[in-house]
Amino acid sequence: MARKNESILNILVLLPWWVSVALSGISYLILKYFIPSIEFQQKGPADITYMLFKGLANVAPTFAPIIALILLIPAMISFFNSFRKKKLLDKQQDLDTIRALSWKQLEELVAEAYRRKNYSVVENYGIGPDGGVDLVLKKDGNLFLVQCKQWKNQRVDVRVVREMYDVMTAKQANAVIIITSGLFTQEAKNFAANKPIDLVEGNQLADLIKSVQANPTYSPAEINKSQETANLCPDCGGELVLRVARHGKNAGNKFWGCSNFPKCKFTKTYTGQQITTWPLFRRAP
Repeated sequence: MARKNESILNILVLLPWWVSVALSGISYLILKYFIPSIEFQQKGPADITYMLFKGLANVAPTFAPIIALILLIPAMISFFNSFRKKKLLDKQQDLDTIRALSWKQLEELVAEAYRRKNYSVVENYGIGPDGGVDLVLKKDGNLFLVQCKQWKNQRVDVRVVREMYDVMTAKQANAVIIITSGLFTQEAKNFAANKPIDLVEGNQLADLIKSVQANPTYSPAEINKSQETANLCPDCGGELVLRVARHGKNAGNKFWGCSNFPKCKFTKTYTGQQITTWPLFRRAP
């Protein structure tokens, strides 16, 4: 959503580079060829509207290349930012290098990781390290709100989790994901249990980054261990989704069901444990 006093050029910088390129080309064609071809009807010798639009149509081709070039500037900036974020992700070696990042770099790192997981990502380009939602993720019709905490020594407490849960409810999101390079307090974990809240601590964050790097440093043993601990269906490999039984003696109880249902009918008892993949809290279809 555009902020107050935010120009179209500022907005274009935040969008993929090809959006500015497409807009530049379209603007050039409209100004150069379409507008001059319009036939305006003059209602009288003193028709001011006719003279105004006719004058604009005559000068439009002159401004076509200028406007097109101006609209290409955000494309170059956007392309550079995209390249920079990809490089930032791929050069991370472990949790120590992640903790050495600034709070803004951490947000950009997580955003790029989710993009590589085929999520639609909207970054919050605010100027402060706190203040609610840092990223908005969309995938398969589901909405996820993300907050990143670059807290290296201090544990993220339950207050932060409660606030994000309230934001999730207000915005009618499917789940909230809170990511920290450090740890969460036990009270925060207890509050998140049985709720659509995914708490990602430092080691899990490092695993997330490694899993999407262009040249990951994972060894085969580490990959197998990560897959074993992930919340995946053992029958087909699909993600397990938190569902609620609607019929039978277990009606109202939560359980893990395969996302490939009805092709795969694997289920697992829900014990309130935190999910270790990113993110899996999705409303059942």
